[in-house]
Amino acid sequence: MINPKSHDSLFKWLITAFTQEFFAHYFPRVRIGKYSFIDKEFISRYEALKESLKGDLFLAMEVETEGTYSEVVIQIEHQSEKEDVSERVYEYSCYAWLLKKKPVWSIVIYTDEAVWRKTVSGSFWYAFDSGNGKQHHHFDVVKVKAEKSSDLIRKHSLMCRLLALKADDRGTDPEELVCEIYRAAAEMKDRLTNGQLLLLDQWVAFYKKISDRTLDRIKKEADMEFVETTISEHIFNQGILRGKAEGKAEGKAEGRKEAAANLLKLGIDIKIITQATGLSEEEIKQILLIRLGIENSKTA
Repeated sequence: MINPKSHDSLFKWLITAFTQEFFAHYFPRVRIGKYSFIDKEFISRYEALKESLKGDLFLAMEVETEGTYSEVVIQIEHQSEKEDVSERVYEYSCYAWLLKKKPVWSIVIYTDEAVWRKTVSGSFWYAFDSGNGKQHHHFDVVKVKAEKSSDLIRKHSLMCRLLALKADDRGTDPEELVCEIYRAAAEMKDRLTNGQLLLLDQWVAFYKKISDRTLDRIKKEADMEFVETTISEHIFNQGILRGKAEGKAEGKAEGRKEAAANLLKLGIDIKIITQATGLSEEEIKQILLIRLGIENSKTA
């Protein structure tokens, strides 16, 4: 069974790491501009919703409408089971509008394993008047399993290739899917951020349908064993640049703590952060407590 917390965290991390690719793939006709994530602002305003928003994302984004760019609030609801969430989507869209007083674009992304025969609702009846009758809040529905792994794996976008592991993979070879992902990543490795490389490693490890031994062989053949080393060197260099290290070991330790703090900000599950950084759960919880203390002092 898939751990739902890790599952939610990975999809949130995927969209965060490949935001432009996400919108380009699912909404190619929509032109987007500058954007920023406002999850922290949203949750600090509506603390009571914190637990129910674990896998959701909120962005303030420029979207082209009628030839000009206007800022909208984007609400991305992650749903790992097939159920009608239209009422909840509308409710959270109201909170989003109250937060920024900007138009809201709601998106629901379903990542459940079922192949649907009937779609779920993409609107919610929220108002009525005598002249227009029913009025609905409409939202976009994305169903990952509705896409073919064989189609996604051929896309240029690394995000699409990663999604191939969660799409409809009937008729595909699980080993070949992973091979294609690492081949593509090797070709674009100079353009990938350390965070994207780290996500790649965690995503494949979580959703692969091959043995660890086979995965290690594939990474070696694609010359992608460097992923962990590159990230370690990156965070080590960050430690030196900021005067945190008096030696390689200390620099790496400080760098790993900084990487853990950054992943915590994204809402990544603690178990995933332990795998990614090598820190223990206790160490990560200490970092979380320290960060919360800093944030509370700023707001005091």
